[in-house]
Amino acid sequence: MDEKIVIIGNGVAGSTLALRLAEKGVASITLLSEESSYFFSRTALMYVYMGHLTKEQLEPFSRESWNKYPIQRIKARVLSISPEHQELSFRTSEGNEKQLSYDKLVIATGSKPAFYDWKGLEAKGVLGLYHLNDLEQLEEWAPNATTCPEAVVIGGGLIGIELCEMLLSRKIKTTLIIRENFFWSSHLPESDAQFVEKHIRSHHLNLIKEDELLEIRADENGRAASIQTKKGKTITCNLVGITTGVRPNIEFLKTSGLELDKGVLVDEYLKTSDSSIYAIGDCAQLRNPLPNRSAIEPVWYTGKLMGEILAQTFSGELISYNPGVWYNSAKFFDLEYQTYGKVSPKTLQPESEQHFHWETDDKAVTLSYDKTSEVFLGINTFGIRLNHKLVSHWIETAITIQEVIDRLEEAHFDPEFSNRHYKQIKHAFLQNH
Repeated sequence: MDEKIVIIGNGVAGSTLALRLAEKGVASITLLSEESSYFFSRTALMYVYMGHLTKEQLEPFSRESWNKYPIQRIKARVLSISPEHQELSFRTSEGNEKQLSYDKLVIATGSKPAFYDWKGLEAKGVLGLYHLNDLEQLEEWAPNATTCPEAVVIGGGLIGIELCEMLLSRKIKTTLIIRENFFWSSHLPESDAQFVEKHIRSHHLNLIKEDELLEIRADENGRAASIQTKKGKTITCNLVGITTGVRPNIEFLKTSGLELDKGVLVDEYLKTSDSSIYAIGDCAQLRNPLPNRSAIEPVWYTGKLMGEILAQTFSGELISYNPGVWYNSAKFFDLEYQTYGKVSPKTLQPESEQHFHWETDDKAVTLSYDKTSEVFLGINTFGIRLNHKLVSHWIETAITIQEVIDRLEEAHFDPEFSNRHYKQIKHAFLQNH
């Protein structure tokens, strides 16, 4: 009889695992998800609102690819798990409670928005940007600038910027409030943050820094009408977007007996404290993360990699999780951003880490290197695309910053980035080095 593998969550991690196992035909697979019967890309939700995609186009894998494999898909909310009995309880979309046994269980429940105890959160028109339901609420409360003339977004990460871009695409006056003195200063060096700030302001976004939400006030119909900040500002609005980060979605595991911290604690093989249970994706927290990597990394690339690796482990090839050089990419409106390796924000930058920054009106680069050995540590780029494989190789092989400057043109992956820019970067580096 095939081993029975049950996966909770059909995001990028869970879906990658399910499809890879189905391709190999090594197990009986059951995939549970409360939100949607098919995996969809959360990072593309904005493009549905902006009219660039349909909802079905959010699905990276075609429905035909799902249906050709014997994966049992159940739309249900998991209520609890019993490691002792290797069983879980769930409630179907029809409201029926059932039990399901497993040989191996994989927790891939992702993240959920981090809302805090602000007064007025129950007002109509207060939402996050994570679930399909959030998209539906956004269409209801902010279909156009007539129904929703003004909006306020709280929190300045990548999701916050996406929500601002969405609202501005419908001519809705939008204010973004962040508590830091620079945009996304938890991730970006000051020079990069200032460059991004200049760009997002050029898109008519009203950016308020060093202030926080105190209270949301509703009108007589219960709809958000204004917010008050801790510094005493009152801002009128018809919609409040809460984008103050995410946290692992693990509440249903509190009574399971599994070892938990912020996420589900796992070893290098993605195994939890129970030998038959694994965790992958945003909800997994590595007990011993690699140097310059976080214990929890809620990004698409790492979730997919975890799914791929666990599929190989379940197929008989035991492989430890090694994500290699840190990489991520995003967009701030039309400004493309890539980051490789270690480029510390000011609050986390050690004395040994040196930065070199170069920018024009629409492009910027920050290179990071060790002050003593001059070994290349990482790079942030804005408006510039680099070759992922080559830049990662440079970091892995610990070449010097001078070698990177001399060879930067080799990493060229952008037809609009001319040779003269590389010469300018080299000249500026030599002047300041």
